[in-house]
Amino acid sequence: MRVTRKAAALGAATALLAGGMLAGTPAVAAPAACTGDQLSDTGAERTDSTHVRFTVVVNSGPACELRGFPTVALAGQGSPDRNKPLRVVPRGEARPVLLSVGGTASTVLTFTPVLGEADGYCASGADPTVAPSLVVGVARTGFQVAPSDGGQFALCGDTVRATAFRSP
Repeated sequence: MRVTRKAAALGAATALLAGGMLAGTPAVAAPAACTGDQLSDTGAERTDSTHVRFTVVVNSGPACELRGFPTVALAGQGSPDRNKPLRVVPRGEARPVLLSVGGTASTVLTFTPVLGEADGYCASGADPTVAPSLVVGVARTGFQVAPSDGGQFALCGDTVRATAFRSP
């Protein structure tokens, strides 16, 4: 209790010295969480054979806050009930990203690579999985995206590593 009283007295003395009176700072409301209907995507840009950058854009207002990591599934080739959810392993710490109208945030998805040429193989001995598109979940909405280079997604296993959303 003594520490609390001393801290309060020090705070009051500092306030009196700084401005002559003790006043609170008005609270500023945090922006609401982004909703799927505020967002659009710019696609899946393959940065190399195992990394894909997925970017979302706030194309309608108001500003909102995006948090966390995406969900990822291999698309069911025309049938959502055939999507194959992937286990997302988070990379890094998730911090809130403030998105103003027109603002962007990205995540980088990393897959276990398929080795070899055309009929590649997995180091684990499992068969590779190939899909023309992914469903990336953001703000309770799924965006179906294909690789920017026109190819397909190929991976070994059912795991993808994902960074938290970050603004550029």
